[in-house]
Amino acid sequence: MLKLIRTNSENSDFISLVKKLDAYLKITDGDDHDFYNQFNNIDVIKYVVVVYKNDKPIGCGAIKHFDSNRVEVKRMFVDSSQRGFGIAPKILNELEIWAKELSYKKCILETGERQVEAVKLYHKSNYKRMSINYGQYKGVVNSLCFEKNV
Repeated sequence: MLKLIRTNSENSDFISLVKKLDAYLKITDGDDHDFYNQFNNIDVIKYVVVVYKNDKPIGCGAIKHFDSNRVEVKRMFVDSSQRGFGIAPKILNELEIWAKELSYKKCILETGERQVEAVKLYHKSNYKRMSINYGQYKGVVNSLCFEKNV
């Protein structure tokens, strides 16, 4: 049985899942990992979703204030043993609902071009690729930035 909970970045299960995510990204990002990692500090994140299967934490995601109209989706992760079961879309949907409840108009996000599964997820979830990368990702060739109205 799946259960999604809303929490914050101090949640110990979220912290554990982020450690797994960072280990995965260190491999897939290769030499670019240090650049991307500097933008993934969790202590500035207030809104976190953790998903549990039979009381075991298996996935997470978060939103972070970006500007008055937009939140940035951060730290999306599903444990490798649980991928392919539609868990990531559930997390993303919950984050979008929460963003709307907080009166934001859009969700934005960045992912690396090497994150093939993530890119597929965002396309399937009706995120549109931005013509110009936002913020710190402007001009970064390996970065793909997306947005969606909520």
